[in-house]
Amino acid sequence: MQIKLPYIPFMNYSRQGLWFSTVLTIAAVLLIIFRGFNFGLEFTGGATIEMQYAQAADIGHVRSVVEKIVPDAGVVQYGSSRDVQIRFAEQEGANIDQTMSDMVSALQADAPDAKLTGQSKVGGQYKEELVSKGLLAIGLACIGMIIYLGLRFEWKFALGAVLAQLHDVIITAGVFSLMGWTFDLNVLAALLAILGYSVNDTVVVYDRIRENFRKLPAVTPKDVIDTSINQTLARTMVTSFTTLLSVIALALFGGTILAGFSIAMIIGIIFGTYSSIFVASAIVYRMGVKHEDLMPRAQKPIDDLP
Repeated sequence: MQIKLPYIPFMNYSRQGLWFSTVLTIAAVLLIIFRGFNFGLEFTGGATIEMQYAQAADIGHVRSVVEKIVPDAGVVQYGSSRDVQIRFAEQEGANIDQTMSDMVSALQADAPDAKLTGQSKVGGQYKEELVSKGLLAIGLACIGMIIYLGLRFEWKFALGAVLAQLHDVIITAGVFSLMGWTFDLNVLAALLAILGYSVNDTVVVYDRIRENFRKLPAVTPKDVIDTSINQTLARTMVTSFTTLLSVIALALFGGTILAGFSIAMIIGIIFGTYSSIFVASAIVYRMGVKHEDLMPRAQKPIDDLP
């Protein structure tokens, strides 16, 4: 069944869309600078302990045992109902190895059948390295997109696409800063996934814009861009909706460990769909793209003289 949507002159609102996105991006940047993030253990340093019980674990009771040693420790169920994961940050003035040992001893004293299935610790000194490598990964991804889109389309399209991707990533990160949600490696992975998802949606729209610029030489650039967006709108909405359903299911049933990843993806998908129209396409339109920019280059005749 083909979905038919009313024709919408999106570029009539391109200026308002760009201003709205600019204000949101600036607000997100200010939040990140002045409020910062609630970093997870991978950034702040801490430990993870995994226990397995003979029967279904009582999370509330396990939490009461754990909090006697580390009051703000996190206790979650993962895998089967018998598996429990305890996470806690480094305690000032305390030895983390001793704290881990005390916690395992307390849990096994409370439930002798509990088995230690895994434990790990992360030193806080890795925070700067993780942050720098995360920013480097995002930067390299943007450079790669500029090169690819510049070769495939035209430099105005490359600039519009990269600004749209940065817009999506910065706003998603800004929401995490505003809400105080835990920012861990799962969220960082989600930001990189948002880059890929958003550029995919943008390239679909750009492909149709390029195709229509060549097929409709007598039509104004504004109408060509509007026509292209409307032609791909149904596909964009269906793709975004089905992807959202999967990520929402992950958020609802994936447990605490995957909550940050799922929430970041939900925010990224929503803004990625929006930005492909009101950021990427709007920037191309406002930069004055013309038919000549996308016409195939005439090949020079080959001189076959010796």
